[in-house]
Amino acid sequence: MSRAALLVLADGRFPAGGHAHSGGAEAAVKAGRISGAASLEEFCRGRLHTAGLVAAGLSAAAALGIDPVALDRAADARTPSPALRVAARKLGRQLLRAARATWPSAELDALGREFPKGAHQPVVLGLAARAAGLGPVDAAYCAAYECVSGPASATVRLLSLDPFDATRALARLAPEVDRVADRAVEAARQVVDEGVDALPAGSAPLLEIGAEVHAAWSVRLFAS
Repeated sequence: MSRAALLVLADGRFPAGGHAHSGGAEAAVKAGRISGAASLEEFCRGRLHTAGLVAAGLSAAAALGIDPVALDRAADARTPSPALRVAARKLGRQLLRAARATWPSAELDALGREFPKGAHQPVVLGLAARAAGLGPVDAAYCAAYECVSGPASATVRLLSLDPFDATRALARLAPEVDRVADRAVEAARQVVDEGVDALPAGSAPLLEIGAEVHAAWSVRLFAS
């Protein structure tokens, strides 16, 4: 296993399409829920312990070799918003293209055939980590960090927030990212014996509502 592969997969410059998505930050900025560094940190904290935990659990389970079709259904069940489901599959399709070009894998090829319009991004992320020789802990960390780094980067653009302030907010969340990744891996290991119902199912109603509102905008900077 090459741990350096995790740096490639988690790098914001990896061509997986995440730069076009704000993780709900654009809608939150317009609604006044994010107005500066402190509220950005709180937004990311809430996202981390709900959507982030769910994504990390799915990614860890995929990296363990759990059936990706079952995991994709589990992801759908944990994503009430149609807009978020569409965004997750678009991101999954783009990530799959990048992963197949970077780490050719029969499992990634099979996933592409099963989901020609895209599987949920966390499921693809876990299989990409597996193809790169990484484990469930790596996949969980990557998913958990992505769920907060995306909104932080987007807020720098949306509010002209000082990048140092945004980065400091992410650093303050680091111990919580550790805890979320640990919980996600523990849940993913339980899937082997208990099935996908063992995965986290944290609810984030404002993210879901914000996604539906955002999808109806005629002008927006980010896709989601």
